[in-house]
Amino acid sequence: MTHYIGILSGKGGVGKTSTAVNLSAAMCHFGRDVILMDGNLSTPNIGLHLGAPVVPINLHHVLKGKNHITEAMYLHPSGIKIIPAGLSINDLKDVQPEKLKQVLPSLDGLTDVVIIDGAAGLGGEAIALMNAVKDLIIVTNPELPAVADAMKTIKIAEELGKNVRGVVVTKTGEQGDIPLSNLQTLLEKPILAIIPHDKAIRHSLLKKDPVIRTHPKSKSAIAYKKLAAGLIGIEYNEKAQSKFSEFLRDLRFR
Repeated sequence: MTHYIGILSGKGGVGKTSTAVNLSAAMCHFGRDVILMDGNLSTPNIGLHLGAPVVPINLHHVLKGKNHITEAMYLHPSGIKIIPAGLSINDLKDVQPEKLKQVLPSLDGLTDVVIIDGAAGLGGEAIALMNAVKDLIIVTNPELPAVADAMKTIKIAEELGKNVRGVVVTKTGEQGDIPLSNLQTLLEKPILAIIPHDKAIRHSLLKKDPVIRTHPKSKSAIAYKKLAAGLIGIEYNEKAQSKFSEFLRDLRFR
């Protein structure tokens, strides 16, 4: 059975795409087959994050009926299968975000998990993603504007009958943060992960690779691996995982 998870945020700049990328990579790390789709049609970033900014066939072509969704799928060295959206302004012409709901079922049975990075805010693209999937994760940082917009996003998702599995709080540890205990109360949803402010994430972006691969022992990488483990229902132990990774590496060089 294929599980679909939409990643949304009430505002931009909170680390939504980084969360989608690294959650996907962490699930791959635990042996799951993962497709990461860029559901942000107007300002897509998945391809930029993972070194595939321009591809022959993208999600825009699929939504316009020109190609099947599997033709827009590409394998990243991390093991993630990515479906990028188009960066060209021409790609935006005549594209209908609501068709996402029609094309997603074509991925049923082809993978374990489909993670979809949605558009920030509460415009038509974000609503189209809400209508296309049942499970959502909301990303915010502990600043009042971001939290206020996250509250709106949760409210609208619930009005549409969606399952908001919880909230990922990014860029924590800076001055002026809202206390996490207050966030839990304000958002009325479980805090799935607390991702620290970490320069390693910036460095991983420059390398076009998830932070769990470029800096596997960084605080942010460990936080994302714990998030993935929690979602797929396994216990995470960093020491055990490190030994397992070393074992796999040794096998490759024998």
